[in-house]
Amino acid sequence: MNFHEELKERTDWTQEVVAGFLPAEEGYQKNVMEAMNYSVLAGGKRLRPLLMYETYRMFGGTGEVVKPFMAAVEMIHTYSLVHDDLPAMDNDEYRRGKLTTHAKYGHAMGVLAGDGLLNYAFETAASAFDCGEDTMRTAGALRVLAKKAGIYGMIGGQAVDVQSSGGSVSREKLDFIYKLKTGALLEASMMAGAILAGASEEEVRTVEQIASDVGLAFQIRDDILDVTSTLEMLGKPIRSDDRNEKTTYVTIRGLEQASKDVEEISGRALSRLASLSCENEFLTELIKSLIYREK
Repeated sequence: MNFHEELKERTDWTQEVVAGFLPAEEGYQKNVMEAMNYSVLAGGKRLRPLLMYETYRMFGGTGEVVKPFMAAVEMIHTYSLVHDDLPAMDNDEYRRGKLTTHAKYGHAMGVLAGDGLLNYAFETAASAFDCGEDTMRTAGALRVLAKKAGIYGMIGGQAVDVQSSGGSVSREKLDFIYKLKTGALLEASMMAGAILAGASEEEVRTVEQIASDVGLAFQIRDDILDVTSTLEMLGKPIRSDDRNEKTTYVTIRGLEQASKDVEEISGRALSRLASLSCENEFLTELIKSLIYREK
């Protein structure tokens, strides 16, 4: 089996895991549950739960405790997209070819669906305590997930991004935005997988650095594709950053240097991954595919 076939198989399995934790659509409040489930099942690569699981496997994890966390991190990622699409933020009516949550269910229900997913994510993650495995590891993973999703992570990066809209942004601030807005949830995914499998503190720190670099390289690559790709290849409008007068790595560093930055940052991430005492060949190929993707 080649990598792309294996990726599809594992992504499909990850989708089943995530879907298995979604709430039943029943009761007087079933509309918000429908909106939550619609948002999660609208598509996506399931990248974060897949990274979590493969990191968990790399450190020898074999139990069920990782599954609630896999679902939780995907719910958090989805809620962030639901809120990003709202009129007060990006005001998008379509995502992945489907109506966005607020466009389908109304603005108020869009807000509530995002809120519901964030809260239900932690309810789901907390259910891992019922798996009968090391409670300290579960608590540690929960702590990381909460911090990386909040004001010191994804929300913090999003807040700075919103505040910087329409103005000039330094490279230092752009690094900050990218590392928090994109990188923090990738860090949470891989760190939680490592913690749940019993990795040492030093190994968890190394995993955090790997994920941070992957997130930064991923976002810079996104900036490059916005300039160099086609609508057909990318699957979304190109040069949207130029039209929105948005500062990106390409506008600060230039296309050639931005490409060199991706090479340097990704090389650092892969080198750190190779330095660990354990390995997961699929995880290595997955990270490479994210950094050097064409869409």
